[in-house]
Amino acid sequence: MTAVSAQPDSAPARAGWRDTLREATDLALLGFAVALAALPVLTFAPAVAAASAALHDRSITGAWPDPRTSLRRFGRALPAGAAVSAVVLAAAALLAADVLALATGRVPGGGPALALTTVVVAVLLGYAGLVAVAVGRTGGRGWRAAARHVARTCPERPGVWAAASGVCSLAVLLGVLVTPVAVPILGGYALAALHALDARRPITAPDPS
Repeated sequence: MTAVSAQPDSAPARAGWRDTLREATDLALLGFAVALAALPVLTFAPAVAAASAALHDRSITGAWPDPRTSLRRFGRALPAGAAVSAVVLAAAALLAADVLALATGRVPGGGPALALTTVVVAVLLGYAGLVAVAVGRTGGRGWRAAARHVARTCPERPGVWAAASGVCSLAVLLGVLVTPVAVPILGGYALAALHALDARRPITAPDPS
């Protein structure tokens, strides 16, 4: 009687360089799509919401949503997203002016004040990045609910918060250093990195209502 040897389970195939290149291209195109949709300025938040929702779909199903779905999400996010865009841009302008004033010596405080302000900016960037991820997990809706949800969960996940702050700070720094045409690419990669960070310790998606 011939013994049948058990065949070991085959290991999952690793992604080849073509898959890696395709993924990198998709993220770059996503960044350019966000930049194009955000040209009217107040559409910045809806563009980020739709892109974040697309990345969430990609991580769950393995496929990007069709353009019609993303456009529908973008349109649905416009009313509330315009107000979010105005608040975010105003806060960014104030923080940038504060950092610039400290860096040039127009405001007293010197190095310690500049370092503290930089840390605060990085922490706020990480928080904003995680809010964008939370909005993407609810189909691009519910900025207010996502902001409250992330504010509650950030202290429970300090490592994720710190890593998100690092990702966003690095993206901003590189955005200042690289040629402007490459900035949208950084945006796509940064948003994907934030989703990857959040996926390491998933939490219940906030109620968008």
